Amino acid sequence: MLKEEIVQNMRHIVDSCMGEEIPACVTTCPMHTDVKEYIRLIREGKGGEAVKVIREKLFLPRTLGRICAHPCEGKCKWNEGRSPMAIRALKRYAADNFDRAEDWDLEIGPENGKHVAVIGAGPSGLQAALDLRRGGCRVTVYEKLPVRGGMMRVGIPEYRLPRDILESEISYLDRLGVRFRMNFEVGRDQSLSQMMEEHDAVVVAVGKHQGRVDRSLAHWDGEGVYSAAAFQREAALTGGIAGVGKCVLVVGGGDVAMDCARTALRCGPVEKAYDICLENSFEAMPASAHEIAADLEEGVKFYLGQAIRTIHVDENNRVCGVTLRKCLSLFDDQKRFAPVYDENDTMELPDVDTIVFAIGQGVEGDFAKGILEQHPNGNFICDHETLQSSTHEKLFCAGEAAGEAVMVIQAMATGRRAAESVLRFLKGESLTEGRDLKDTWTYETRLDMPTDWEEIEGSRLAARSIPLEERRKNFREVELVYTKEEAEEEAARCRQCACRLCMKECIMLNDFTDCPKTLFREYLEKGHLEMDHMIAYSCNECSQCTLKCPKSLDLRSNFQAMKIDLAEENQGIVPLEALKPSEAGQVKECSEEYCTTVPGSPRSSDGLGKQKTKYVFVPGCTVPAYTPAGVENILCHLRDSLGEENVGALLQCCGKVSRFMGEEERFEERNRLALDKLDEMGCEVIITVCPSCFKIFKETAKNQRVISYWDLMYQLIGVPERSRGIGRDSDVVFNFHDSCVTRDEPTHHRSVRWMMDQMGYRWEEIGRNGEDTRCCGVGGMVCTSDPALYERVYTRRVGDFSSRHIVTYCGSCRGTFETAGLDSIHILDLMFGPVHMSDQAGKRGCKDENEMWQRRLETRERLNRFKK
Repeated sequence: MLKEEIVQNMRHIVDSCMGEEIPACVTTCPMHTDVKEYIRLIREGKGGEAVKVIREKLFLPRTLGRICAHPCEGKCKWNEGRSPMAIRALKRYAADNFDRAEDWDLEIGPENGKHVAVIGAGPSGLQAALDLRRGGCRVTVYEKLPVRGGMMRVGIPEYRLPRDILESEISYLDRLGVRFRMNFEVGRDQSLSQMMEEHDAVVVAVGKHQGRVDRSLAHWDGEGVYSAAAFQREAALTGGIAGVGKCVLVVGGGDVAMDCARTALRCGPVEKAYDICLENSFEAMPASAHEIAADLEEGVKFYLGQAIRTIHVDENNRVCGVTLRKCLSLFDDQKRFAPVYDENDTMELPDVDTIVFAIGQGVEGDFAKGILEQHPNGNFICDHETLQSSTHEKLFCAGEAAGEAVMVIQAMATGRRAAESVLRFLKGESLTEGRDLKDTWTYETRLDMPTDWEEIEGSRLAARSIPLEERRKNFREVELVYTKEEAEEEAARCRQCACRLCMKECIMLNDFTDCPKTLFREYLEKGHLEMDHMIAYSCNECSQCTLKCPKSLDLRSNFQAMKIDLAEENQGIVPLEALKPSEAGQVKECSEEYCTTVPGSPRSSDGLGKQKTKYVFVPGCTVPAYTPAGVENILCHLRDSLGEENVGALLQCCGKVSRFMGEEERFEERNRLALDKLDEMGCEVIITVCPSCFKIFKETAKNQRVISYWDLMYQLIGVPERSRGIGRDSDVVFNFHDSCVTRDEPTHHRSVRWMMDQMGYRWEEIGRNGEDTRCCGVGGMVCTSDPALYERVYTRRVGDFSSRHIVTYCGSCRGTFETAGLDSIHILDLMFGPVHMSDQAGKRGCKDENEMWQRRLETRERLNRFKK
């Protein structure tokens, strides 16, 4: 059974892993359009597939590609680099070029015999009608205006959204069988209560068409004073404004105000357009930066930090100028809107003859009096989650009527949520049970990816516009669609935000899962004994997954614990057949036949007559089986430097292979055998050349300090005199490979490079090394448990090198790269062998297992000579 701490670690991974987290561009979109996916497809030149992805969520892709307020861009990761992706423009590119009516999905669910009324043909009403029809309902949309689209049609100027495009996309609902009744005003042509009697449910989706003017001012009702809603509606329905003058003053600092000013300049008699707002800088204005820029480009003049003090009218009650006053501040100490003015700081705009107040709009709710409760801010009161009315179960609200929508895409999301509630209501189901209400709300992503923006180039590619002279006095569409080249260039900037950095690094994980969250959730559900045991035995234990993880999640410990438990379930023996032969090697490496103890010369004692060897060199297993002469030379160097009476040696396995296999009891037994001998020798300092021995003894040796031979040379004894400058004439430029076992021992990395410099050998650093080094493939005994995976791992590592001449200080790593066909050198070869030249590249390892054991015996014999 796994320890509780391991189970808790698995739970922590499941809770914390960001592998399944959705990027901010998707979570911020109220309709959760798969932005990342369709941008990827555009980048790959697959516009047709991209528009299919868009249409999975949006039935107005061409419309939204023009007028969406794109909250996704506000959360784009590129904002950190001050250049968010042009998501809306990319949507338009895909929709304008690849959306075909013949490809639209006309499938609807089985007819359920229910008839639902939708009041309002704006974005929320249209979306609700679409989803209800797809759900099998008969749907009738009742619209007060003679045109469809709500504020998209009469609130957004035609130069931003051509009417034929909007109407074409709405025609999708006609093809699905949604019925529209235009010029139908609820309350006039039929009461809401009658409508409720004739329908199984009613969705109230009216928009904010009731404009506002500042009624605190004298002459607020003078001729030439408009609300933004009335102004834009008249322009949309008639192509102009009948009573407009020559100089229009727009009051407000939002996007609607920006639209009104540009609309005014397109109306026949208008010669000038001004905008005033309370904010004292463009940056403080609520309007989008690109909207402000467009107004400035078209000649709108701004008066920032100003408010109307007086509206002047002539004898015919026509506006004939305004007096402005300076706004000093907008909010009080409690952050409440409470503007303060300087009544003595005024200015005159005598040429103003038309005023448009863009200071907010409200929902017209008279038709619902006595039936729907209306909030003081204008919207109807309904359940925040289900949008069901607080007064009648058959009534549901959507869009601005529900008090949620401030943008088209958000209105559509509430229409979808209302439709889902209606469908559940009509079936007699719970409106909340088993429902993911996040599906139509924006929410914060948990995906938090670190990005080094200094290494990333590129900036947003702005969409082109038609020349300024071609826009004057007409409503031609201003913004142009991306070309194919522009779209693919912009799409190429997308970071394709996802975590799964461990998956990009770890070859093994990709063989078994799509991300750690998925894998360990399955472990928790099934239990590790019911999972594929090869998962644990395929881990190299290199910890790259943890290094790459932004949250430093520890996967390695789980796999280690599983191997231990699998062995315990099998009477302490590794159950994997491929690893069982390794046990015989461990037995030999701990046996008297292949081991020896060499004490220091009998001149040092503990004061009680018992010989004491302060420094004990432990060469490990791989190096003695590779270079017996190298082991002997190290001991000589140590004795010459530290005194032969102080230095001994122990040829004994540390037990690491048993630990790799999960045979923890055998590991502890074998490791204890080595530690007991070290204690018997009076050892104070263990000197290692094997990275695994270093880490094992650093963990288990309680009575000794552990230091690598490399660090000892750097800190105290220097390289052997014979080795100094030995490589100056070499024609080889080496690459280093650092062992993953001691990736967190930077002094080792420093010391071996210093050694190369002392020897005069040239070397060249590679990117993935030191603390970020990659495993050679041997780790975790994967070389034995899964040879094919081992080959893939070392082949990937070989690709990191810029030279075929590799120097390392791990015997197993050296052997791996020789297997991979490289000129693989142990640093001991360079220190104690002849100068290495490029023409000396060749195989140095043992030709078979028998030779390996012969070399081990030779090492034992060489060490035993020091006893004499």
